[in-house]
Amino acid sequence: MSTDSGVRVGVLALQGDVREHLRALTECGASARAVRRPVELEQVDALVVPGGESTTISKLAVEFDLLEPIRKRISAGMPVYGSCAGMIMLAEEILDGRADQRAFAGIDMAVRRNAFGRQVDSFEAPVTIDGLGDPPFHAVFIRAPWVERVGDDVEVLGRVAAGAATGRIVAVRQGNLLATAFHPELTGDRRVHQLFVEMAAAAD
Repeated sequence: MSTDSGVRVGVLALQGDVREHLRALTECGASARAVRRPVELEQVDALVVPGGESTTISKLAVEFDLLEPIRKRISAGMPVYGSCAGMIMLAEEILDGRADQRAFAGIDMAVRRNAFGRQVDSFEAPVTIDGLGDPPFHAVFIRAPWVERVGDDVEVLGRVAAGAATGRIVAVRQGNLLATAFHPELTGDRRVHQLFVEMAAAAD
């Protein structure tokens, strides 16, 4: 799909759909690798935080001594993309989270966990994403969050276009940080991953 970009992109491999992100990134020309330890984090130019269970990712990030190193890399400008639970982990404010839940933060937004409902309420819908062109992205939402507040520096890239959640924010960017409430790695559409690989290459 893409020529080799030379950019090294890690996928946080504590919990969640790691293999799907690794495959998508590789198809976009990135050198993709799993990240489970601080030394592996030091070897990548950018990071993907996958979907899964945000409270579990939070707990394991602390146990694997990755929480503070990732926060420091984000502060230093490392590009990070978070999908679903990864969006929650990138939020500065988590609504309906656990009292002991920690996050990498970075994006000035408030995100509500499981905003669309439980697993049985999962759904798919087209979402127009600014900068990705046509057609709309076929988005897969699984126990997905949505964004309830964004700061002045946050660019809203996509909103739900139909149904009871019409207008809810589901894709954002702030500088080198990108987040979606849906799972692009579960589709054959690589435009979100391609955008992130290009962001990482430009920041390298």
